[in-house]
Amino acid sequence: MSQKKWDSNDIPDQKGKVAIVTGSSSGIGYETARVLANKNAEVIMAVRNLQKGNAALDKIKAGYQDADVKVMELDLASLESLRRFAEDFKKTFSRLDLLINNAGVMMPPYSKTADGFELQFGTNHLGHFALTGLLMDLIINTENSRVVNVSSTSHKSGKIDFNDLDWEKRTYKKMRAYGDSKIANIYFTFELQRKLERAGSNTSAVASHPGWTRTELQRHVGFIHFLNRFLSQGIDIGALPTLYAAIAPDVKGGDYYGPAGWQEMRGYPKKVGSNKLSQDKDIAQKLWRVSKKLTGIEYESLIAERLDLVS
Repeated sequence: MSQKKWDSNDIPDQKGKVAIVTGSSSGIGYETARVLANKNAEVIMAVRNLQKGNAALDKIKAGYQDADVKVMELDLASLESLRRFAEDFKKTFSRLDLLINNAGVMMPPYSKTADGFELQFGTNHLGHFALTGLLMDLIINTENSRVVNVSSTSHKSGKIDFNDLDWEKRTYKKMRAYGDSKIANIYFTFELQRKLERAGSNTSAVASHPGWTRTELQRHVGFIHFLNRFLSQGIDIGALPTLYAAIAPDVKGGDYYGPAGWQEMRGYPKKVGSNKLSQDKDIAQKLWRVSKKLTGIEYESLIAERLDLVS
């Protein structure tokens, strides 16, 4: 059970650890990267917009001049960009202690990724599924590494329609599509953890959610933007469930962390539960198979030399 008031002061020195944080030019991704850098981890800020990423890096360095931070370009809505990022990362690094799959889009108008996937499902789930698979060889070769997938309480409204993943047959409902992408994050976490356990790996897959936190993510949703002033918390608190999932010693694979307050909207981190549908193993396995097919990412072949990981 997590401490009631656990915060970044409880994080020990992270020297020697390498972390990737996707979507870290703003919001909880930025705060996660900043805290890890301040704790002496080597942090890669994986961002779509290099200008914003470099501005965020400068801000981190201004607060801690010894921060070991690097910006790398990554567009989760492009499989080509994902492959290029992984290739470039492996040229420099031989380990990966923390992969924090934080980036996301929230309820934008209907559009598609470069590869023709509905934008929210394609970015929030398929992009991170592909990224994790492309880096899996480094992750499992790093002792006690962790993959943290940032989900949302909106997963409770998700129900994946495998017959229309790209919303080509139905009238587009951006809130429902967002919920679908967030329940997909949880299915992915649980199924990855099951595979890691079967393979005898000490890598952990963990999920988190930030509650109601003020971020740029909400720019497409007017009513949320309005309610922020009454209900939301700052990124310094909103990032804590992610940081807890990434760092705390009592975290176990398959755990899910969120705020301890009312309706998990605000507060310090604690272990929380996801809804019943998100725990359906058959759906999780089906989503894994579909995700492999859509992305062309074969986890098994990437790590076959190291572990007997079966699909």
